Amino acid sequence: MANDTRTIKPYKAQEGGKKEQVATMFNNISKTYDMLNRMMTMGIDKIWRKKAIRSLRSIAPQLMLDVATGTGDFALESIRILNPKKIIGVDISAGMLDVAREKIAKKGLQEQFEVQLGDSEKLQFEDNTFDAVTVAFGVRNFENLEKGLADIRRVLKPGGKAIILELSNPTAFPIKQLYHFHFHKLTPALGKLISKDSSAYSYLPESVANFPDGDRFAAITQKVGFKETKVRPQTFGFCTIYECTK
Repeated sequence: MANDTRTIKPYKAQEGGKKEQVATMFNNISKTYDMLNRMMTMGIDKIWRKKAIRSLRSIAPQLMLDVATGTGDFALESIRILNPKKIIGVDISAGMLDVAREKIAKKGLQEQFEVQLGDSEKLQFEDNTFDAVTVAFGVRNFENLEKGLADIRRVLKPGGKAIILELSNPTAFPIKQLYHFHFHKLTPALGKLISKDSSAYSYLPESVANFPDGDRFAAITQKVGFKETKVRPQTFGFCTIYECTK
């Protein structure tokens, strides 16, 4: 179940593993990613991010890691809500990190937030380093989901939390039908129009449909050693917040 996501790649006609293709895809869409993300989620992603980050208030993390940090929005929201001493963001896309660095510089947060090129499944940090790890809309892009989650657990301190925000698949009528139209028809069309990379936005709904969401995801976190995972569906099941404790 955990490795189903390997088969879904952005560019089906091209060579290369999922990881390499995902890096290429995000490099291609990095300049328009934020705008398209707002359009795809109709702006609701901002609410999801805030709710996810607020669940870390109880442990008041001081050193945080944001995996698949992309353009840095989740980490920047963490700074606003939690004000940790330091957040490190890692991503496999240099293009996305360039956008993140522009945001960091504009806000003058270079001391508090730094980004690094890195593999989410081979994190370049020692065991038991971080108070909290966050991932927003990134785990479904992992080439090996179990390996990535196990590495997130490895770098967490005992008692630390991983907060994972990911799109999921609504099941109730008529939300399921509206969701299918939005992500399978409208999103690829908008992606092609604005980013000139229609493959990227066809990959999005395919990767979500193939993702083991809800209790299936919680079972994988338990398998790799997390003590507890709370599953919190949002907005009729469009998205889920997973709160995983080491």
